[in-house]
Amino acid sequence: MSPFPATPVEPVNILLVDDQPGRLLSYRAILEPLGENLVEAGSGTEALRRLMDGEFALILLDVNMPGMDGFETANLIHQHPRFEKTPIIFVTAVNVTDMDRLRGYKLGAVDYVSVPVIPEILRSKVMVLAELYRKRRELQLANERLEAANEALQVEKARELERLNVSLRNANAQLAARNAELQAQITVREGAEARLLEQDRRKDEFLATLAHELRNPLAALGNAINLFRLADRDPLPGFEPARLQDTMQRQFAMLVRLIDDLLDVARISQAKLTLKREPVTLQAVLESAVETTAPLLDGGAHALQLELPDAPIPLVADRHRLSQVFSNLLNNAVKYSDAGQPIHVHVQCDADSVEICVEDRGIGLRAEDARGIFELFTQVDTSVERARGGLGIGLTLVKRIVEMHGGDVHAHSAGVGQGCRFVVRLPRAAVDTAVDAAPSTNASAPVAARRRVLVVDDNCDSADTLAMTLELLGHDAQRLYDPHAAVEAVARFQPQVVFLDIGMPGLNGYELARRLRAAPGGSALTLVAVTGWGQPEDRRRTHDAGFDHHLVKPAEIAEIERVCVLQAEREALA
Repeated sequence: MSPFPATPVEPVNILLVDDQPGRLLSYRAILEPLGENLVEAGSGTEALRRLMDGEFALILLDVNMPGMDGFETANLIHQHPRFEKTPIIFVTAVNVTDMDRLRGYKLGAVDYVSVPVIPEILRSKVMVLAELYRKRRELQLANERLEAANEALQVEKARELERLNVSLRNANAQLAARNAELQAQITVREGAEARLLEQDRRKDEFLATLAHELRNPLAALGNAINLFRLADRDPLPGFEPARLQDTMQRQFAMLVRLIDDLLDVARISQAKLTLKREPVTLQAVLESAVETTAPLLDGGAHALQLELPDAPIPLVADRHRLSQVFSNLLNNAVKYSDAGQPIHVHVQCDADSVEICVEDRGIGLRAEDARGIFELFTQVDTSVERARGGLGIGLTLVKRIVEMHGGDVHAHSAGVGQGCRFVVRLPRAAVDTAVDAAPSTNASAPVAARRRVLVVDDNCDSADTLAMTLELLGHDAQRLYDPHAAVEAVARFQPQVVFLDIGMPGLNGYELARRLRAAPGGSALTLVAVTGWGQPEDRRRTHDAGFDHHLVKPAEIAEIERVCVLQAEREALA
């Protein structure tokens, strides 16, 4: 492959000036591979004549020529306006002094080349200067094109300005029309702002009510804890631990229900709530709802009148969620009725649907309240309601869950003090749909053999209480607050069951479960996720991370013991 560049499309002119033909021939031999146009001159006078015939990229000029030497020739060349910037390379066969070099540079020389000429050096210098000339010429042409384009742009700008003026006049006319439309929209926007202010007011009311509703059970729990402390210090006459424990259990259940309702509203609002549909009878659903509401009914001495068909009414529904609907309606009826007032539940059926009516003789509703009673955070503004609490989300849950089942719900009232009637309509299932019996809640949990259990949670109180619960159940339990130390702790303690919190800082439960599974003996561990998230997507994530079980906080003792029993059974079968 040739070391020289390919011949350019438009070679540049290079003037070779020397009084010795042999040198001119050697210059040509050295420079011809560059592919440029080489022009020869045998004297300074001939060089000036050649320059008048065209443009030259550079001049290779001998210093020592008879008559007009190189310095004089260079001086005359650069006095001409066309060639004042043409680069000159002086060629000399004798040593030149520094003063001679300075003189040459002042006359426009860009370099000196000594004889004998080294071809590679001369060729490289000429090639660089030729390329610079070519770039300079391209830049000049580009500037000329830019100037022409600039002139054209000025003309186009003038035209564009005229077009813009026309467009501006049209836009002004459209703006005037749009202003008229905006004036018409102001009323709509003011209405929307009023609705937003109302929603904001409801939100503030809800937060204040939530704080009140949370403080009630917390106060009872705090009082019970204080009584236990006082009893430990000094025996108290009439102190009944079992009664206090029942109180704490009721208040704890109330807190759990408040939190569950809040989570359900968030899930429904974000379309994340899913239904576990299964064949079930309406009678089983209502029985579960009545069982849930029984303490409130008994506490207010409300007689519950149930009118149900003798034949089972089949549904395909989420048993738990539908029971939640009717327990909320029954709670609502109890809350807004005076003590001793009866509550009536009756059912009507047709071929395709079933209608369930929950009716009370309580405070009733105004017409405007009945229309918005199912909206989130809506509270009936009466002193009775304020005295009996409520977050304003129970009926929202009722409406959303019923609609997810393909049904609808409506509220009716003859007015304040005339009671309320809530009517739920649901689609019926086919008559031959198989209905599973409701799961028994009375079966006692089996007792597991003693297990080695490790609890990992960055919340020290949660870890300690769960570990103590496991110890009271007869297991050998250790607790760990730092998830980064879990792999080492498992290797040292050799637990059979590991309870892992999911939301731990630095190393979450998902990643820790993967590390434990990858460690030696990790496949034999029973990993239990303990988390506040309990949706199907959350359970799928823990399963994918390698967990065997998923417990939602707060976990029941029966669930904890069931996990240990299953581990023992799995170990026995291994």
